[in-house]
Amino acid sequence: MIETKAYAAEAATSPLGPFRFERRDPGPHDVQIEILYCGVCHSDIHQVRNEWGGSIYPMVPGHEIVGRVTKTGAHVTKFKAGDLAGVGCFVDSCRTCPNCQAGLEQYCDNGMVGTYNGREKITNLPTYGGYSNHIVVDEQYTLKVSDKLPLEGVAPLLCAGITTYSPLRHVGVGKGHRVGVLGLGGLGHMAVKFAASFGAEVTMLSSSPSKEADAKKLGAHHFALTSDPTTMKNLQNHFDFILNTVSAQHDYSTYLNLLRTNGTMIVVGVPPTPSQVPAFNLIAKRRSIIGSLIGGIKETQEMLDYCAEHSIVSDVEVIKIQDINEAYERMIKGDVRYRFVIDIASLR
Repeated sequence: MIETKAYAAEAATSPLGPFRFERRDPGPHDVQIEILYCGVCHSDIHQVRNEWGGSIYPMVPGHEIVGRVTKTGAHVTKFKAGDLAGVGCFVDSCRTCPNCQAGLEQYCDNGMVGTYNGREKITNLPTYGGYSNHIVVDEQYTLKVSDKLPLEGVAPLLCAGITTYSPLRHVGVGKGHRVGVLGLGGLGHMAVKFAASFGAEVTMLSSSPSKEADAKKLGAHHFALTSDPTTMKNLQNHFDFILNTVSAQHDYSTYLNLLRTNGTMIVVGVPPTPSQVPAFNLIAKRRSIIGSLIGGIKETQEMLDYCAEHSIVSDVEVIKIQDINEAYERMIKGDVRYRFVIDIASLR
């Protein structure tokens, strides 16, 4: 067994603090990774505080992991000691259902195994995530990371990156398309970078005028203040796609009206309560709403390779793990541009 240092929440109401546990030794198909950086996702807060229900304690969060391989199992063929590697939002799935067979493990019919706050399929023991100094993962669920990019900026690609890359690729965003990105945060800033890189005309839709300069720096061609009635009226029937990253309560119908005939709103944010959608806002222009959840292993690797080729990383603020509770409070206030990343050296 591998003695592992971490930060964990002991209960929904407790702050994260130092925690020790044992990882399994690498099996024949496993990769052992020394974690170098771990991104901080807003879903970490939701799960630590049991806002989605079903949380397992003690909980070691973290599913945006990059590090260096230190040991491999006897049958591992894709990695060797010294390689850079990444781990995203899940570490296993049933492998046999139609979705797994199609490379859509994130939609596993029998439930993917979360990198943390999940249960291992064989032992039923809780999974512990990347706020720790080591992790052991089956090579099939481990990703290759390029040395061309700063690793701290790569870490959030394992969630924020693939959460926006996957749906934009799924709907075929490219040259000639008008794309609106709703919300400029951890997800939104990656959506702007990808949509612009794919050749689309990108408009940032935001209620914060102070974010205009950042939006254009990230690659947005236009900025639209959603609190301005005249601007919103002028944008009606304008977009082919709107990528909705907002997790606060908001009115979907307001933004559906900005879509052209056959336009699509892609939902990746998770508001706390259901949103009402008037049927006429859909049927009058044959508009649609779709949702999307991260990406499979093959597509996540494709995204990482694309980012290495096009020099795309997340904009991050690197923190010590001792500052994680303060970082959570700042995230809730929107006080981060645009992703916190933990330097795991601070844990050691």
